[in-house]
Amino acid sequence: MKNFAGKIAFITGGASGAGLGQAKVFGKAGMRVAIADIRQEALDKAVEELIAYGLKREDILPIQVDLTDRKAYAAAADKVEEVFGGPPHLLIQTAGVNSFGPAEASTFDDYDWVMGVCLHAVVNGLVIFVPRMVKAYGHKEEFHVAATSSMGGFMAGPITAPYSAAKAAVNILMFSYNEALRPYGGGATALCPGNIRSNIGEAEKYRPAHLRNTGYNVTEKTIGLLKNIHAHGMDPVELAEHLKAGIENNQPLVIPYPNPDKMLREQHEIIELYCTPEGVRKLEERRKEMEEKRKEVRYGLDYDEAGFAKARPDLDWVDPSKKVSK
Repeated sequence: MKNFAGKIAFITGGASGAGLGQAKVFGKAGMRVAIADIRQEALDKAVEELIAYGLKREDILPIQVDLTDRKAYAAAADKVEEVFGGPPHLLIQTAGVNSFGPAEASTFDDYDWVMGVCLHAVVNGLVIFVPRMVKAYGHKEEFHVAATSSMGGFMAGPITAPYSAAKAAVNILMFSYNEALRPYGGGATALCPGNIRSNIGEAEKYRPAHLRNTGYNVTEKTIGLLKNIHAHGMDPVELAEHLKAGIENNQPLVIPYPNPDKMLREQHEIIELYCTPEGVRKLEERRKEMEEKRKEVRYGLDYDEAGFAKARPDLDWVDPSKKVSK
């Protein structure tokens, strides 16, 4: 997809962070943008920020919606067609949440919340929008679907198991839809950054009440630490420019850093080591080195003092070093 002017974009998580950056970049490219988010106050602020960035008010459609609610999501799709005259040419699914704690401490609520937003909502968007896009634009106009995934989808996530699993699935979904949509003139892209300057660290504040039985230690301290981590992330507009270039080049995968192929080979090498006895032994020897690399991205923050990525103290099966003390 190379031409964006006059076309329609639908962006989830569009009221802040990476989604808002995408609305700015694709709006500047001439698209009419529908931004979906669960937070009405954030949507109101985003509209004003987009106007200040140079978009016309009539080219912005804010939609408050819970993306895990399929009926509400379908109604949002109807609204786009009603206001803009058709389904999106470009669907970007960026809404996401995350929480941190030992995999063995994870509860059903942890999985249902994180995978509900990061994976099931993406599935909802694909099932709701793709048939409409194919009917409207297949064999006639360029169209594209994309999802903001993560480098975490290519590696083990001992403290992000639900999130990493969801992102791995999203990557495969995008690769699969890229192959499926090519005959219609469409394509698909997985955008896989690391750290982004966003509000995802505060996601726990918006966790639904019926999904709050977490096995993780979640406090104002841990939320504050995440806020500091994400303050060092990539600028959302810069990230969106990487996505735009990837879509223009019909790339199924965008890793927005220098030498992305090298980064991916390093992750795949670990998976290769998993599959032989010799590899497992070699990996064991490298674990200390890998832990030191992880420490390099802590930005001088004291994870232990905050109790970050620890389990609740009452989980008696979790190793004491992995949970906060009572």
